[in-house]
Amino acid sequence: MYRYDEFDHAFVSARVEQFRDQVTRRLAGELAEDAFKPLRLMNGVYLQLHAYMLRVAIPYGTLNARQMRMLAHVARKYDRGYGHFTTRQNIQYNWPALKDTPDILADLASVEMHAIQTSGNCIRNVTADHFAGAARDEAADPRPYAEILRQWSSVHPEFSFLPRKFKIAVTGAPHDRAAIQVHDIGLQLKKDDAGKLGFAVYVGGGQGRTPMIAKKIRDFLPEEDLLSYVTAIVRVYNLHGRRDNKYKARIKILVHETGTEELTRQVEAEFAELKDSVLKLPDADIRAIESYFAPPELRARPEGWELLAKARKADADFATWVDQNVQPHKHPDYGMVTISLKPIGGIPGDASDVQMELVADLAERYAFDEIRVSHEQNLILPHVAMADLYALYENLKTANLVTANSNLITDIIACPGLDYCALANARSIPVAQAISERFGSQARQAEIGELKIKISGCINACGHHHVGHIGLLGVEKKGAELYQITLGGSGDENSSIGEIIGRGFEPEKVTDAVETVVDTYLGLRLNPEETFLQAYRRVGPKPFKDALYGAAAEAA
Repeated sequence: MYRYDEFDHAFVSARVEQFRDQVTRRLAGELAEDAFKPLRLMNGVYLQLHAYMLRVAIPYGTLNARQMRMLAHVARKYDRGYGHFTTRQNIQYNWPALKDTPDILADLASVEMHAIQTSGNCIRNVTADHFAGAARDEAADPRPYAEILRQWSSVHPEFSFLPRKFKIAVTGAPHDRAAIQVHDIGLQLKKDDAGKLGFAVYVGGGQGRTPMIAKKIRDFLPEEDLLSYVTAIVRVYNLHGRRDNKYKARIKILVHETGTEELTRQVEAEFAELKDSVLKLPDADIRAIESYFAPPELRARPEGWELLAKARKADADFATWVDQNVQPHKHPDYGMVTISLKPIGGIPGDASDVQMELVADLAERYAFDEIRVSHEQNLILPHVAMADLYALYENLKTANLVTANSNLITDIIACPGLDYCALANARSIPVAQAISERFGSQARQAEIGELKIKISGCINACGHHHVGHIGLLGVEKKGAELYQITLGGSGDENSSIGEIIGRGFEPEKVTDAVETVVDTYLGLRLNPEETFLQAYRRVGPKPFKDALYGAAAEAA
């Protein structure tokens, strides 16, 4: 992974001291909240319902054991013993005292971490495929390019005050695990017929109040043109994006109102001016960044297959965990392990300081000191030998980290909702917990198969409900919480926005409604291999509407 150079260290340290002075002046009453707000937001400090919240960047979701231990330290010393991993591959702390935030940032800086640009109308944390560098299907590791974008965008003088926040995601595989089509810019690393690396470029995706799928405006952009082309896109947006209405300020609205063809023309015209400028990436610079992400030396461990077979035979729970949470690696003797942060009845994405410490220890012992955070709010050990899987499992079990539910119905994405967030209309966490408990049986989850539930407590869609196979949106109506159901969404290479199925459900009825949807699917699928999403796309919404509301009620 990337290591700070002298400039990085100096820059982050100076930023910490600058913010320390701002906090001191705020606490002394010398700085009003209106003046302080944009300063704290640019350093990841929000004011939530009950306390301040600090959002820490985990660039492209990659960190090492030392950094994970620091996250555990922050949770233990400055918070209430846990952190919340988010859909932006960040971590949030919900209870820090404002007076402590400069010390937290100083502690984070000591392990090359920060909270810069985790809020504000700027380019946010660049995200990537959580299996990057290990997945069999990728053209190349996308993280070097995400790092190049991070360096380019950090405190960029031209793009620090955009019309609205701006999000970029990068994947290196045809199967999209980074949801690039619901980002302001999505980049798919690929090779042309001659084997040269470049990107398919998507623009104008996003969720929130007006969800849209991004439009592809370039099928192949040579890698050396990455910064020139992205700069061209953001310049066009910065010039023409609406600043008169924050609900229409994202680039997706600009693409929609301008038209894809005209927007592309403007981007290409700007790119023509920039293509041969200092923004062109020298091959040596790309390869230098790439060297930071060289994969570990994975020696052959063929004995692992026999050990794995014996362990599977002796421990049925372990066998289930392997089947669900371990994916094939580029190296045949290794696997990519998902550590679920979705225990049955638990809070999606939360991890205690004890759990973070254990994951750090196990990453050093079994995974070449490498950890990933997925946008689905889980942790990943990307390089684990098959021979070590059972020992890893036994250790994870001591901290309740062996829930075998990756991509199943209880692997729920949920935002913090009204329990924490000042913007939320409804709670997300209790709904996620109730659904998880209802479907907690391993046998029932296996029967249902792949099904992604995503829950947001407000229209801002931090829980990605628009692209859930089943999405739940918390809304407020006459002072009461209701949950609107959407069906058929997806955040992969065949992205789609879920369809609103009808009127909302009260908190005490929403789990029953989800169960009705699931039972309807089980009754109409062609065979056990037909997933929920495949079945929904085949039959459409009517059977589900009829089951939820009654055919007569729907007709009326």
